[in-house]
Amino acid sequence: MHRRPRALAVLFALAAGVAASVAARAELVILTDGDYVKVKDYAADGERALLTLPSGGRMAMPIERIDRVVDDEWVPPPPAPVVAAAAAVALPLAFDDSQKVPEGPYGKMIYETAKRHALNPQIVSAVIGAESAGNPRAFSRKGACGLMQLMPSTATRFGVARGELWNPERNLEAGVSYLKWLSDHFGNDLSRILAAYNAGEGSVDRYQGIPPYRETRDYVRRIYTTLGLTLANLGGGSAIAAR
Repeated sequence: MHRRPRALAVLFALAAGVAASVAARAELVILTDGDYVKVKDYAADGERALLTLPSGGRMAMPIERIDRVVDDEWVPPPPAPVVAAAAAVALPLAFDDSQKVPEGPYGKMIYETAKRHALNPQIVSAVIGAESAGNPRAFSRKGACGLMQLMPSTATRFGVARGELWNPERNLEAGVSYLKWLSDHFGNDLSRILAAYNAGEGSVDRYQGIPPYRETRDYVRRIYTTLGLTLANLGGGSAIAAR
């Protein structure tokens, strides 16, 4: 007589675990107005973004309204503001004539674009490696295009038309312009710059540091590894040390 309730409790616990795992695989669609929508699935379909809601309903909106789509989203309440740890970045963010031209077919173009925007070309190259592996025709299911995997809304924001995103030079211009804007906005804090490139500056502002999105944290770690840096803290601060 006592086994049935126990079995039901186990079933409920398993069901809760399944529900949690489904929620962990959700996505966060961040809109250009700073709002966001939690979805079970997302796909870009030409001019439209198709969103499947957790309830099972579906909705469509113009792709230009989408700022970011972050995988494996987890959003706790925003933490209280904290004083960020001092960043000891061994790699300079600013351009310097001693910096080398990145390797690869677009190395010279990356170098010249980074120089024009006063950014270290190695950082730009590392972002491109993480975004598209240097493929100017890369296209994600989220609608991001080209070398720097730009959403149409971001390209437009920095003066590059949607139809120009497949042009490596124009794609670089928009992407590096955005990195420079983020550098000014976050006071040359590399961890926040990279996190914002992935998840949007609104998310980084809201969490006072790298947001608690697994995709974003993995993204920042991956680029730091490429640059030979170690990210010691993924919380509100940005403790960084040279490897």
